[in-house]
Amino acid sequence: MAASPELTGAREAKVGDIAVRRLLPLRHRRTVGAWCFVDHYGPMSVDGVAGMQVPPHPHIGLQTVTWLLDGDVLHRDSLGTEQMIRPGQLNLMTAGHGIAHSEESPDGHDPRLHGVQLWLALPDRVRQMAPAFEHHADLPALGLDGFEVTVFAGSPAGAASPATVHSAIVGAEISARRHAQARIPLRPGHEHVIFAALGAATVDGAALTPGTLLYLGTGHESVTLAAAEGSTLFLLGGEPLGEPVLMWWNFVGRTPDDIVEAAQDWGRGLRFGKVAGPEWEPLPAPPVDAAMLKRRR
Repeated sequence: MAASPELTGAREAKVGDIAVRRLLPLRHRRTVGAWCFVDHYGPMSVDGVAGMQVPPHPHIGLQTVTWLLDGDVLHRDSLGTEQMIRPGQLNLMTAGHGIAHSEESPDGHDPRLHGVQLWLALPDRVRQMAPAFEHHADLPALGLDGFEVTVFAGSPAGAASPATVHSAIVGAEISARRHAQARIPLRPGHEHVIFAALGAATVDGAALTPGTLLYLGTGHESVTLAAAEGSTLFLLGGEPLGEPVLMWWNFVGRTPDDIVEAAQDWGRGLRFGKVAGPEWEPLPAPPVDAAMLKRRR
């Protein structure tokens, strides 16, 4: 039996000077499949201003998915990667045991900026793996009754992303090329979320606009999606993770010790390496509250 859908609103947050809508995690729901973090920013004008400027910072135990709808962002990491990200292209960074990276609007950047930042919690069996980075400029896309579906993770509707992931998941951008309505196939063993990044839509009658997120538990074989022309939505899902996850700052661990050790290593200049590029001061880790971590766990 399918669980009842849940509609929730975003929290407002800041990443540097960029205002974001934080859609996941929720107080009562930390993960959806392996997806554990969803930020949506823009659309905004960055004409004549610095735009995105996120100094070097560390990650453990996760994969980051950077996806743009408008604009351009330069990624640098401690593996030596320097990669420009543009709309419709996938940046997938695997933190594993530890990696550091920075993100910035490049010199002469596009005057617009709009995108999402997503995190995947690595399963316990691989969360200490070596860090890695992938960029995929060409991704599978399919037409579905007026929608264009671009698959950046997993294999919904038979189109498989080339991205290396470590859980059974799905991640897709769904764009309405005209006013459209279609049945979107889902995997009954997966839980899913759908959110709007642009425009307006309904999912089985539930209204979605930017800043709202619809959760669908397991048991759904499909949903009816209707959207106005020009609307863009995201579908994320996967098999329930089935593991405890402890998130703090930029770290995904399992125990408070995981978090404390990572914060100490970052402060001492250990484990994460260095990011080449501008002479930015790395972001310091906030003070660790061990008691709070135990309560959150």
